[in-house]
Amino acid sequence: MEFLSTIGRIFLLFVAAIGRVTLFTWWALISVFVPPWYGKQTVRSMVEIGYNSLPVIGLTAIFTGAVLALQSYSGFSRFSAESSIPIVVVLSITRELGPVLAGLMVAGRIGASYAAEIGTMRVTEQIDALTTLSTDPYKYLVFPRLLAGLLMLPFLVLIADIIGVFGGYLVSIHELGFNPTTYLKNTVQYLERRDVISGLVKASAFGFIVTLMGCYHGFHSRGGAQGVGSATTMAVVSASIMILLANYTLTSLFFAK
Repeated sequence: MEFLSTIGRIFLLFVAAIGRVTLFTWWALISVFVPPWYGKQTVRSMVEIGYNSLPVIGLTAIFTGAVLALQSYSGFSRFSAESSIPIVVVLSITRELGPVLAGLMVAGRIGASYAAEIGTMRVTEQIDALTTLSTDPYKYLVFPRLLAGLLMLPFLVLIADIIGVFGGYLVSIHELGFNPTTYLKNTVQYLERRDVISGLVKASAFGFIVTLMGCYHGFHSRGGAQGVGSATTMAVVSASIMILLANYTLTSLFFAK
């Protein structure tokens, strides 16, 4: 009975956490329908998520494309199927690796940053001060970040797709001896619009998840500096897990038979 009680307690805590996240998201989203609106906060968040994340996204993408080309060649050369490398590189990056790796990198950078920033505001009672000054903290702190994540991740993923395919192209041409014209022809020939669109839709969902988890854990942090540190860790971990779950769900919706 004690074992069953433990399982039940964990399940209830899990359901309660889902309920808190759902209510937090609801209050953040409905706040947009009532003025005032904080466009400056949104632009600031867009620059922070988009422009400031370009270096880490670019480096991740180009090395991912390069390694993917090398590993594909190592496997396909056993079956004399080297001509399939351009197809594997472009489809893998646009469908999966581009959005997922970009989401995880942004989760480590932006999710942690938002959790630490909003968590510090919570423990120093700055959020309570905003409420005292008749400023809705959901509208001022949360919604601009959610909107920025929703809009900027697709742009980051689109750039990551281009850079990642270019990384695979460089390795294939200069190290594996591919013909440049043939490589580009195979890349364009087998790439469909659905492949790119599915990756961009995933990117929007991942951007929303990352910013939501960062804001949520920061908003509910307690216990001073230690609480802020725990909120930062939980923001990154929960965002990463939810990105992987959402990736499976969206892949099933787009590509299931």
